[in-house]
Order: sequence, then structure tokens, then C-alpha cells
Amino acid sequence: MNFSYKAKTKEGQIVEATADASDKFSLARELKSRGYVVLYIKEEKSNSFNLDDMVQNFFSKVKTQELIIFTKNLSGMLKAGLSLSRAILVLQKQTKNKKFNNILISLNNEINAGGTLSSGLAKFPNIFSKLFVSMVRAGEESGNMAGALSEVGANIEKANSLTKKIKGALIYPGVILSAMLVIGILMFAFVVPTLAKTFQDTGAELPGSTKFIIALGTFFSQYLILSLISVVLMFAGIFYLFRAQFMSKYIDYVVLKLPAVGDMVRQLNTARTARSLSSLLFSGVPIIRAIEITEDVVQNIYYKKVLEEAKDAIQKGSPLSEVFKANSNYYPVMMSEMVQVGEETGKLSDMLLQIALFYEEEIEAKTKNLSTIIEPVLMVFIGLAVGFFAVSMISPMYKVMDGIK
Repeated sequence: MNFSYKAKTKEGQIVEATADASDKFSLARELKSRGYVVLYIKEEKSNSFNLDDMVQNFFSKVKTQELIIFTKNLSGMLKAGLSLSRAILVLQKQTKNKKFNNILISLNNEINAGGTLSSGLAKFPNIFSKLFVSMVRAGEESGNMAGALSEVGANIEKANSLTKKIKGALIYPGVILSAMLVIGILMFAFVVPTLAKTFQDTGAELPGSTKFIIALGTFFSQYLILSLISVVLMFAGIFYLFRAQFMSKYIDYVVLKLPAVGDMVRQLNTARTARSLSSLLFSGVPIIRAIEITEDVVQNIYYKKVLEEAKDAIQKGSPLSEVFKANSNYYPVMMSEMVQVGEETGKLSDMLLQIALFYEEEIEAKTKNLSTIIEPVLMVFIGLAVGFFAVSMISPMYKVMDGIK
């Protein structure tokens, strides 16, 4: 059974939360054993079917911005002297997201039951990453929870900022290609059949490219719905291939070899590696565990392999800088040099942070010019497509005109 209760702690703070118990008397005994003075206990009447709650829980999503606000506010309240339970209760009252509100209730129940914040966060792996949970756990162990939460918030905010800038730079080519696809389908479905009828009436001999376009146009006009479904399925198949595990090594390899894009991917993975390791080491996470968590942060399979190699090397007593130096085709020379300086001076976390800041600035500068780089490539691609269509459909018309003369 689920009960809501209000109680006063030994410090005189008022706690309001919910808990599961067999009955209100057993819950009262449990609260008294923790030193609480029970003010009231009330059974929560749950509806057998609440459509509104079901819809909100299913469709609501915890946004990255909400996590950033959560970490910053929680850190600020802890620095101000509020207890962890009280701080989460305040945040719970402020949030308008039904799903996040339920998560905060669960966190508060975990803490009131004698658990830790990190153990409560670990119950929601789809919301709180391993990096998030590990840094909070390190903050609990070191007694610097507020500092760890502040560092987590800064880490998430920087990663989110980079992701948004890269996505923003890709919006323009995405819109152009989508518009080109829609226009192409409409032309094949409505324009090409008309021209095909004209050619058929004249009995002119058509080149292979024209026959190919007419065949496509005929298919699109006669089976428009099937054609649209086929296009959707094709893109779904491409999306599946890009997400499939067995394709990752091939896709990651090609991405690293692409002009301009490959350099940006290297810098992005270098920045992610450096920032994640810096944050984890700063929070007090052991270096082996920090590398394991960073493996989940980097997306490229080849960078995961380098970090796996780094973990094995450190366990054997080799320095981290040697691994980065041996993999200079993935990590730039600056990475190994600054890591080596950090190892020698005992300021590895600081050096990694400097690397992260440098390459994050480099990526930001490149994303500003990404549209400029992509635009000429798009123009060439569109020009070739339009040119192929024009030559294939116009050249037979000239032949027909010549025949009339």
C-alpha cells in the first residue's frame, strides 16, 4: 500500500513524502525508528485507470535542460545548507514535468529510506548516465556533493551546447535535401507521365536514361501510395543500418576518412574524452573506473577500443599518455603531450580540462562554417541531378522537333 506522510526530523525540519508499507502502523514504527516525529499518515487512493497520468508518463520526456537546471539548483541549495531531502522536495514542487516529478518522488523516498542519491539515480539509467551517477557517488564519498553536482551540470551543459550547434549546422542541408526529394517525387508522379505520353505519340526513339526516368515516372504515377511507403521504408532501412551494431565499425571508419568531417569527428571525440575524464578525476573517481565510464561517452567504436587499450595499459603500470601517443591517428599529438605534463605534475584533471576547452572552441568555430562548406557540395549534387533529368527529357524533344522539320 502507498501512504503519504508528514514528519519532523531530529533537526526540526519538516519532511513530506510517500512510502510503501503494509499498513500505516508499520510505517509509523519505521519513521519513529529513524528519529522522526510523525505528524500525519494518509493512505494514497490510487485510481485503477487514470488516462491522463498514463498519457503524460508515456509521452513526457525529461529534457537535457531540465537535468541542467536540476543539478545547478540542487547544488545551490546544498551549498546554502538545505538537507538533500528538503532540496529535492523543493525541486519536486517546482517541476511541471509529470515524469520528472515522479522521478524526484522516487529519489526522495530512496533518501528517506536510508539510501543515497546515487543509488536512487542509478534506478533511472535512461535519464541519468553512468557519468552522472558516478560523479554524484564520488561526491558523496568525498563529502563534496554540491561541487560534484555543479561539475555534472557544467559537463552536461557543455555537451548539450556542442550537440545543438552541430545539429543546427545540419538543418540547412537537411531542409534542402528533403525539399528536393519531395519535388522529385511530385515531378515523377505528375510531370514525367505527361512527357512520356508525348514521346509515345511521336514514336521517337528514346535514349536509355529517358526510358529509365519514364519507367520511374510511370511507377510513381500508378502506385503513388506504394512509392511513398517504399521511400519511407528505404529511409527506415538506412536508419536501421546506421544504428545496427554490426555496421558501426564500417560507418565509423568511413566517417573518420571523410574530408573535413573526419577532422571534426576526431576533435569532437577528443573533447568528449578529455572533458569526461577531467570531470570524473576531479570528482575523485579512480582512473580505471573513469576510463570505463568515458568509453560510454564516446560514440566512435575506434575510440572505444583506444580507451579499452588505455585501461589495460594503466593496469599494467604504463602511463596514459603513452596510449594516446601510440594512437595519434585518432587523438592529436596535443592530447598525449598535455596528458604527459599532467601525469608529471600531478594535475592531470586540469590538463584534460584545458584540452577539452581548446577542442570545444575549435568545434564551435568549425560548426559556424559548416553550412558554408556543405553548400557548394549540395549545389554540385543538385546540379548533377537536375542536369541528368533535363538532358534525359529535353534531348528527345529536340529529336522530335528535328523530325518535324
